[in-house]
Amino acid sequence: MPAPRPAHLSRRHAALALAATALPLRASRAAPSAPDAAATANGAQARFPARPVTLVTPFPPGSGPDAVLRALQTPLARRWGQPVVIQNRPGAGGLVALEATRHAAPDGHTLIQLDSEQLAALPLLYPSRGFVTLAAYDPVAPLFGTPFLLAVPTGAPWRSVAELLAAARAEPGQMTYGSWGIGSPGHLGGEQLALAAGVDMRHVPFRDSGQLFTALARGEVAWSLGSIPSSQGMYQAGKLRYLAVAGPRRIPQMPGLPTLAEAGGPPGVVQDSFVVLAAPKGMAAARQGRIAQDVARALREPALQARLDGFAYQPLFWHAADTLRHAHEKARVYRQLIQRRGITLE
Repeated sequence: MPAPRPAHLSRRHAALALAATALPLRASRAAPSAPDAAATANGAQARFPARPVTLVTPFPPGSGPDAVLRALQTPLARRWGQPVVIQNRPGAGGLVALEATRHAAPDGHTLIQLDSEQLAALPLLYPSRGFVTLAAYDPVAPLFGTPFLLAVPTGAPWRSVAELLAAARAEPGQMTYGSWGIGSPGHLGGEQLALAAGVDMRHVPFRDSGQLFTALARGEVAWSLGSIPSSQGMYQAGKLRYLAVAGPRRIPQMPGLPTLAEAGGPPGVVQDSFVVLAAPKGMAAARQGRIAQDVARALREPALQARLDGFAYQPLFWHAADTLRHAHEKARVYRQLIQRRGITLE
C-alpha cells in the first residue's frame, strides 16, 4: 500500500488563521454610538431578527453539515424575513469557527454549527488552553444525528470487519486508517474500534473529508469511518465499499449493510455524532426558544426531511437539557479514550 500523504494543519497556519479571524471581531466590539445603542434597546431586543442572521460552520463547503445548513437557509429566511448568511470557517478542529464567534453578541444574529465532538472532545484535545466549549456556548437548536459507515477501497481484500481486524493483528502498527482530522468523530471512532478489538493501527489525519476519501479511494489508507454524504461521491463512482455501520442497528438506506458487531467487530462499539446550532452564552431564554422552535419547524418540512433521509441523518427535536445530557455523556466517554490513547492537538 502506498505511503499516506496526510494534509496536516501546522501550528503556525492554525495560529495565523485564528489571528485572522480574531482581528475583525475585536474591531467590531467598539462601543456603539448613542443612536445605535438606542436602536439595540428598542428594536433588536423587541424583534428578532432585526438584521441578517449569520450561521458560522467549522465544516467545509460540500460536507454533510454544510449541506444541511444550506438546506435550512431558505426556510429560515422565509420564517425570519431576513437573509440567512452561511460562513464556512474550517480549521484547527473547530477553533477557527469558535474564535470567529465567541465575542459575538448573544442575541441570535450570529450562531455557530457544532458537532458533539466539538462540544465534548475539543476541550480535552487542547487542555492547556483552558477552553471549555459548553462554558462559553449554549446549545440553542439541535439539528441532526448521524451514523458512520466503515469504508474501504473497492480493491481491498477484506470482505468483513472480522477480516480487516485479522489483517491488522497480523501486522501490528502497519494498518492505517484515515480521518478528517485529529479529534474528529472518524479519528475517535477509529481509536475506539482499535482499543475494543485489541489491535494496533496507525491514524492518518487529513485536512477535510474530501481529501480523506480521495486518498482512501486511491488506497493511501486502508479504511475510514465516514457519513453517507461525505463518502457517497467515491462510493457511487465505484471506488469505495462499505463493510459495516458503526451503530447499534442497520440503517434503512442500506438495509443489507451489517452493523460492526454483525460484521465480526467487537460488540458495543458505536460511533455516531450529533450536530447543533449554538450561541455565545447569555442569550435570553425566550430568544433561544424562538430560534429552536423555528429550526424545528424547518426540519419538519417535507423537502428538508427528504434531504436528511437521503443522508441517513436523523432530525433531532431535543430540549436544551437533552442536548447537554448527551454532550456530557460524550465527554465522559471521550475523556477516558483521549487520556488512555494520549490524543492531543497541542
